Amino acid sequence: MGSGDGKQIRVFKDRILFLIPDQVLHCMEVVLEQKDAADWVYRGEGAANLVLAYNGSSPAFAGKVLRLQKAQRNTADVTKTECLNGESVLAKHERLVWRDNKELVSSTSKELLEQLYVQHIMRPLLGPKHVETGMRVLVSREFLESVQKNVTCKRPAWRVDAAEVDTHSNSVLLMSDHTLFRHGMLKGEPCIAVEIKPKCGFLPSSKFIAKENAVKRSMNRFRMHQVLKLQQQLISGLSEYDPLDLFSGSKERICKAIKALYTTPQNNFRVFLNGSLIFGGLGGGTSSTSVVTGKAFEDALKCIIQADDGLRTNSFIQLVAETVYHAGVLDRLLQVQKLDSFDIEAVIHAYYNVISQPCQICKELDEDKVSQLCTSLHSISLDESLKIVKNYLIAATAKDCSLMICFRPREDEVSGESYSSVHLESTNQVFDYKASFIDLDLKPLRKIEEYYELDKKIASCYKMVNPENEVNKAGIMNNNENTY
Repeated sequence: MGSGDGKQIRVFKDRILFLIPDQVLHCMEVVLEQKDAADWVYRGEGAANLVLAYNGSSPAFAGKVLRLQKAQRNTADVTKTECLNGESVLAKHERLVWRDNKELVSSTSKELLEQLYVQHIMRPLLGPKHVETGMRVLVSREFLESVQKNVTCKRPAWRVDAAEVDTHSNSVLLMSDHTLFRHGMLKGEPCIAVEIKPKCGFLPSSKFIAKENAVKRSMNRFRMHQVLKLQQQLISGLSEYDPLDLFSGSKERICKAIKALYTTPQNNFRVFLNGSLIFGGLGGGTSSTSVVTGKAFEDALKCIIQADDGLRTNSFIQLVAETVYHAGVLDRLLQVQKLDSFDIEAVIHAYYNVISQPCQICKELDEDKVSQLCTSLHSISLDESLKIVKNYLIAATAKDCSLMICFRPREDEVSGESYSSVHLESTNQVFDYKASFIDLDLKPLRKIEEYYELDKKIASCYKMVNPENEVNKAGIMNNNENTY
């Protein structure tokens, strides 16, 4: 079926799906119906998406996962899922921000938008070897409703209260299951995968950081956010994990970071054995690793790590650290994170320039408190404001994504496939590994206001709990300040 403007139109039950010619290849010619829902099991979820792993018998879906969009409950902020008549799913000012990327601007569904954002923005920045764009699969509403019913009991209660499966979607994203080596799965070879959410790996040095927030230049964001989360009772204890260690390039500091993640996984560290979760939380997180949990994990490593009881966990931590050190994948991630060179305290002003509204931040301040720096931000060109905002949103994706590393012991001297390998000295084993970035979601433009408010809360809470830190660090300025 065709249309006069060259678009392909697919009538699907009571909905119509428009496919732009150069995007047709990214959509699988199959429709998942209600009868297929039982083959997909809950794997986990983040704020925006829910992930299902395949548990059926079809070779086409073996070693695959589905990413389903979620819809927030009890919110007046409703995002368009699907647009008919070829309209863009992006809001007016978002189309302005992404105007140089025609594919994004012309996206008519959230699924297509996410796929194209990864393909055209994140994949070139992080490297095609480590980023998969996925394939869209058409789904019926009955499939999504059945999935929602099936997985509700597996989801953390607070996730259920916050959001549900978006049953108005026409398609979902089909992707490789990065917890598995697909061919190894068919041969019955064991494999183990670790998922790490690295968070921000650098200290900001922007001249737009207010003097009273100077602590942001000396204390990393993750550690400060921990203090706020503890106060809000979102966590039961502070994590010792420091992202600056993980991104340091030092093998010792990387190992320290992995140990800290193992000790307090929260939602930043999970381990899968042959595709099944054996350590960490499903959709939320876990606090500290108990003796019982540690013993169960140590036992689960028997089929992978050739070491005596009590030594396998440390060997696994060394394996992950060694791989992060040698693979160098975090170097590229760090560069993308550093696209946020102005900090949210400047970005918020550029944001109001972009949406053509009076700046609420300046409005809340007395005239004598509106700094010259703030005034200078409101005098820059629209193009400059758009660049600041766009780079910030891309960096926000990089600060919130996950790194998946999947391992399998190499039985022969030479592997028949082109995977990288790492030598684990403590057990004298060689492992094939593959590293992938996941959860590379496009952040909505409207979130910038939320990011600014959260940043204020984080800095304020940390200063209240650690007043001596603020006094000691106040006024510190970095020589490498940003200029236009």
